[in-house]
Amino acid sequence: MKKVLILGGQGRIGSSVAQDLLSHTDAEIVVTGRNDNRKVLQNSLDKSLQLLTLDLDNLEGLRTAIKGCDLVIHCAGPFHYRDGRVIKICIEEGVNYIDVSDHRSFYQKVIQYREEAKQAGITAILNTGVFPGISNSMVREGVEKLDQTDTIHLSYTVVGSGGAGITVMRTTFLGLREPFDAWLDGKWQKVLPYTKREKVDFPQPYGATGVYWFDVPETYTFAESFKVKNVITKFGSIPDFYNHLTWITAHVFPTAWIESHAGIEFFSKVSYNMTSVTDKLTGIGVAMRAEIRGEKEGKPANYLSTMVHNNTAFSAGCGTGSVAQFLLEEKLNQPGIYPVEQVLTTDLFQAAMNNRGIEINTHLVYN
Repeated sequence: MKKVLILGGQGRIGSSVAQDLLSHTDAEIVVTGRNDNRKVLQNSLDKSLQLLTLDLDNLEGLRTAIKGCDLVIHCAGPFHYRDGRVIKICIEEGVNYIDVSDHRSFYQKVIQYREEAKQAGITAILNTGVFPGISNSMVREGVEKLDQTDTIHLSYTVVGSGGAGITVMRTTFLGLREPFDAWLDGKWQKVLPYTKREKVDFPQPYGATGVYWFDVPETYTFAESFKVKNVITKFGSIPDFYNHLTWITAHVFPTAWIESHAGIEFFSKVSYNMTSVTDKLTGIGVAMRAEIRGEKEGKPANYLSTMVHNNTAFSAGCGTGSVAQFLLEEKLNQPGIYPVEQVLTTDLFQAAMNNRGIEINTHLVYN
């Protein structure tokens, strides 16, 4: 029996990953958290889970927990605040690694260990989950369908909290703090977060929804993974008034309010309390739309891929859980450190989504 350690496994995303592994593998699973949420966790999951109280600042305890595992899944965000300690210990202990990291700063911190991971023979896969994660594989499939790709336009919308907990709120507000580099016209250019609103048609029941520039890992890794001139990544919320509140936070309130830890916590808690009320009316779903523009058989063509699900956290569990399953089954073995789109093949991605009931709709249009 393979042993899996899920760091942050008692949170919303981590517990969704644990649920997926319980459903699709026979692995021994240990989930960690700073506090012992035994009653809450075991009411919602399987009692066979092993629970471990662990603070990632306890390096000795962290190493002890990792030693002897076959796979570590890092779900303890926000990843803006994380460094490479977990992946470094995994390299030293010879343990495979995946995570649900969702910011380029974390990618830039850990990619420096790529050669060490190769030499240690471990496979480390970053940015799994729903976005990033499933979104990355939707884009890879589209790029493979075209003969030449010019532009990737990737949009997401989340209903309320998405069922993903307060950590996702923190991640959103942390992403409003400063301009970021986007790959446009074949070069890096500065873009302001939560600007250039546009209406994007998502699958029903969501339809046309406002989205804005947002810094996600795909903005950075797609420029390395695919030969394209433009990578556009936009995010929005449902109901739409959350978009306007977020825009006001980013562009009207004093900058110091969203640059301080206290300010981030204030906005996150207020937003979480608001969505706790509206979630009951709107649900906690997610929709994604990937449009890949280029050429097919010498003609201009667009490849469109869409996905919708009524539970964002569940979808994230499917994305990460499927990658974990393939690693445990030794279907993914590529020593080094990679964003998920560089290592997960389209065939495996399609099989995982079909097996989990995640429907991806695609079609190719010639212009």
